[in-house]
Amino acid sequence: MLTSTSSPERTSRMNRLNSTVPVDEYLADSNVLFYVNDAVTQLLEHKEEYTQFGVIRYFAEYFSSVKNSNHVLFREYNYIKATPHNRASFIRVFWRCYRQVGKSGDLLSMLEYRSLLQLLCPDFPAEMVQSAARIVLMDDAIDVCLMSFSDFLYAFQLQFYYQEFLDSVLLIYQDLLSGKSPNTVIVPTSTSIEQLPSVAAEENDREEQQQDGVEPSTLAQCIDAFCDRFKRSHPPRSCMREALEQTDKVSYYSFLMSLAKHETINQTIGALPSKAELLIDPEMDQELDKLIAQISVSPGSNSSGSAVGGLKEVQRKASPRRNIHHRRKMEVESDGSTEETDSSEN
Repeated sequence: MLTSTSSPERTSRMNRLNSTVPVDEYLADSNVLFYVNDAVTQLLEHKEEYTQFGVIRYFAEYFSSVKNSNHVLFREYNYIKATPHNRASFIRVFWRCYRQVGKSGDLLSMLEYRSLLQLLCPDFPAEMVQSAARIVLMDDAIDVCLMSFSDFLYAFQLQFYYQEFLDSVLLIYQDLLSGKSPNTVIVPTSTSIEQLPSVAAEENDREEQQQDGVEPSTLAQCIDAFCDRFKRSHPPRSCMREALEQTDKVSYYSFLMSLAKHETINQTIGALPSKAELLIDPEMDQELDKLIAQISVSPGSNSSGSAVGGLKEVQRKASPRRNIHHRRKMEVESDGSTEETDSSEN
């Protein structure tokens, strides 16, 4: 069965607090060089926009924005998935922008959730949204069935944050389902991982017809061996062990659904509150009101009373990059969270 070891996230945080960690290891663990490179790239591409109020101020705002998780809005998909911090930040931004959907009790389809995600990240891949919807709906038709905001949000968090690990687990599950020996399970290459979403979509119907699933103990053994070799983020082993101990047989998506609902995994990622507190946050309501007001005074936007409507108008009237640049000029002399929010969105 799965053995108990520290998660990569916890190890990462411990390393950062340890003054004896070598410099190279710290830089790699914290992704500092990634953000420095991106900050310089953005500055060079838009130097006329930024140099007018000072390079030092620009870098201060950029890293303040990264620290406060306000840096991923309207950025390209390759950027928002580049680091664990970026992924957690995007999950939080998605929750903050569309929490009103959950408060209103609306049920949305997979296509509608994809549209909401693409308002925040225009090139966000449909395959990722489909995979998250599959966790919630399992046997149901993902294109037509409706999902609550909270169900989709926690499934999306799991799929997006642990994408590479879950893609590998899917290969392991498929091998076990076809009767292959656990000892023959092959760790997928980066190339095969990139191709997995389409493979998963094509073979899902065949897999779900196998209602019995696989032996949880066998799957746990294979996952445990894989975790020993996997160098990227994966859910805590204790959580996976608990999920696999709940039934005599387990399917891939029922396993993922159990993980998506696990509060310890939610706490490990650190992007969302507990499900009981998901829709209760007066302080965040005030921040949302500021965002709506900010959008309503932006050139090319209307005075819509909802964040979704305002974001749609921004997307329709102009590209996100151009709109934010214009807004930046208006807010150069402002203070507080407004500057931090916009500093690295470009």
